[in-house]
Amino acid sequence: MVDTSVNLSGLVLDNPIIPASGTFGFGQEYKDFYDINILGSISFKGTTVDMRFGNMQPRIAECTAGLINSVGLQNPGLEKVISEELPNLAKIYHKKVIANISGFSIDEYVKCAEAMNEVDMVGIIEVNVSCPNVHNGGMAYGVCPKSVSEVTKAVKKVTSKPVYIKLSPNVTDIAEIAKACEHSGADGISMINTLLGMRIDIRKKAPVIANKMGGFSGPAIFPIALRMVYQVANAVKIPIIGMGGVSSTSDVIEMMMAGATAVQIGAANLVNPFICKEIIDSLPSKMQELNIEKLSDIIGIVK
Repeated sequence: MVDTSVNLSGLVLDNPIIPASGTFGFGQEYKDFYDINILGSISFKGTTVDMRFGNMQPRIAECTAGLINSVGLQNPGLEKVISEELPNLAKIYHKKVIANISGFSIDEYVKCAEAMNEVDMVGIIEVNVSCPNVHNGGMAYGVCPKSVSEVTKAVKKVTSKPVYIKLSPNVTDIAEIAKACEHSGADGISMINTLLGMRIDIRKKAPVIANKMGGFSGPAIFPIALRMVYQVANAVKIPIIGMGGVSSTSDVIEMMMAGATAVQIGAANLVNPFICKEIIDSLPSKMQELNIEKLSDIIGIVK
């Protein structure tokens, strides 16, 4: 027998596998594929105070080993998420979830955090300061230690739940940003969000997506994400939820060895809706193959 459980700031997960925000909706799209209760947790669709229709279409551009998205935080808004989406999710998923929140001002971050603090099924609040596919949204907060610190402090004041700050890779020194979060009271770090990318239609001589640029995700970014998780793990003492191009059980093991306590699966869900189940099912045999009895023992084992 092997032990796949991990501990995120007091929240014990059966396994470290978490679908990343924006790639799993509110769980309804996946419930007919498999019993989603096998998941360690779920980071549900990024929520803003007001309903958002998102960016203009086209929003998706395919790339070699990945894709660019510019959905633009489309969501039904804070009130509807709490009154409708989360109660519906609770009917099909019976564990604590991760509330991913975004804002266009510190007041909006605070309002979202205050509301999610009152939701019993929310175990962790994941603060997105790093969305590269929304005009004037998130990016300004995610690229500067001072602004990230301000958001972190403001959110921590209004919630008793663990606060994880989701970082942008589109910065000069991600370790400095992470240290600013830690010094400001963050309980953990989620990383990385998508890289900033672009595609051009050479026949139309125009960008493929209406927003011109968007978030690049998929297997191509895994080595970058792994490197950044390793750097941050060696710079802070708080837990890390690692993500970025993860698409296999071996990727999960690598990410944890680099320093992640749990691992989010993003774009791979859009390619293979069974990917999280397949990884969870194969984790025990991969652990046995590598002589790992307790998964938590490998966290940050590579120095």
